[in-house]
Parts: sequence; C-alpha cells; structure tokens
Amino acid sequence: MDVPLPQTTRVLIVESVPELAEVWQRHLVRQGMQVTSVDGQEKAIAHLSENEIDIIILDLVIEEGCALAVSDYANYRLPDARVIFVTNTSFFSDGSIFAHSANARAFVQSGTPPEDLAAMVAHYGAELQAS
Repeated sequence: MDVPLPQTTRVLIVESVPELAEVWQRHLVRQGMQVTSVDGQEKAIAHLSENEIDIIILDLVIEEGCALAVSDYANYRLPDARVIFVTNTSFFSDGSIFAHSANARAFVQSGTPPEDLAAMVAHYGAELQAS
C-alpha cells in the first residue's frame, strides 16, 4: 500500500514592505514551504484565484487595497485556508479581528520574530494536513 507523502504547505504573504516579506519568506522556504509574496489586494486576489493556498500571512494595513477584502475572498474561494494577520498598529488589538474574519487563526505584531511566525505557519499547515 502506498502511503501519500505529506503535502508542502503553500503560503501567500501579503505585505507592503518588501524587506519584511522577504525575511518572512526566507524563514518559511527554509522550512520547506512553497511561498509567494505580493504587495496588495489586487495581486493577492489574482493569486488566490489561480492557486491553492493553505496559509495567508496578511498585513492588516496594506498600502494597496483592503486586507479584510483579501481575507473575505480567501474565505469564499479557499474556505480551509488559514489567515495569520500581522500589524504594526493597535487596530483590532482587542481581538475583534476574529469576529470580522472567519478564517483568522492568529493576530500578531509585525515585529514578531520570523522564526515564531514560521512556527505558527508550520502549526496551521500541519493542522490542515491532518484534517
């Protein structure tokens, strides 16, 4: 009997600061994940329209477009995709993001160490593979 190989976790980073997205991407790729990075709503939705994604790292305050629109589209197109919101603001610091986004799984500061963010992505990716 053939045992299926574990699927590579597919990650989309939506971040307006390219240097930050690059740091996150490097950490995730080192863990064997397939990672794409875009800088705004239009590119994120285009990518989600054509690709299967497991985890989305989504900056709450992107320069182009609206992060909640990306999250809503992902919830419609890929209902199993998990969203990890990142921010450098105090918006939704009360945890209300979880009431606004059905696929939100975490809400962290942009300054979170990249290895911690990678661990969260690995956790939610493994959770998807187990289901």
